[in-house]
Amino acid sequence: MKTKNIEIPLKSVTLKGELAIPKNADGIVIFSHGSGSSRFSPRNKFVAEMLHQQNFGTLLFDLLTEEEDTIYENTFNIDLLTSRLIEVTDWLLHHKNVKGIPIGYFGASTGAASALGASAHFKNKIKAVVCRGGRPDLALNHLHAVTAPTLLLVGELDYPVIEMNKLAISRLHCEKDMQVISGATHLFKEPGKLVEVVEFSISWYKEHLSKEEHIEKHTSAKV
Repeated sequence: MKTKNIEIPLKSVTLKGELAIPKNADGIVIFSHGSGSSRFSPRNKFVAEMLHQQNFGTLLFDLLTEEEDTIYENTFNIDLLTSRLIEVTDWLLHHKNVKGIPIGYFGASTGAASALGASAHFKNKIKAVVCRGGRPDLALNHLHAVTAPTLLLVGELDYPVIEMNKLAISRLHCEKDMQVISGATHLFKEPGKLVEVVEFSISWYKEHLSKEEHIEKHTSAKV
């Protein structure tokens, strides 16, 4: 499977991204990176590569243009980042190679807030959300409207973010879970900790995002 460099035309800007869709993909995960990061984030690229091995497609893209990224305030402008993710998701939903493939989100740091905000916007069009070391508390006003099964992954040593995630999960009314990864800090740099993030994520996507899972649920509902 090849990763294709793409340009995503939106209303006001064109964003750069990397799209990879395996044949007969079980789902596609859109990545929403954190402040100061980009589609080249080594951690997100590692997660994406592992998802490819499990027959999931991925879309990594820059939420901001190079010029916008030079303005520090933009990296914490959750409304702007959420609106960008919504536009990009809408673009992907109309992509000729994506029809019928379930779509999920993977949000990191502040990207978790935009992923949850966009998920609340799209309702059941988004099938699963995973947040890594996220700031879901920055989307508190939208959490009640999230319908996608949501997994929050936090490092055991990331003390402030643990409390932020506890607050957020108490506001979610969808299927949800929070896993605290022992010995991990905010970026999961410790040996083996990012692998644990991947394992939890893949398990969540296989349960909630997999195409076969959705066909099975739909068929069961008709019986």
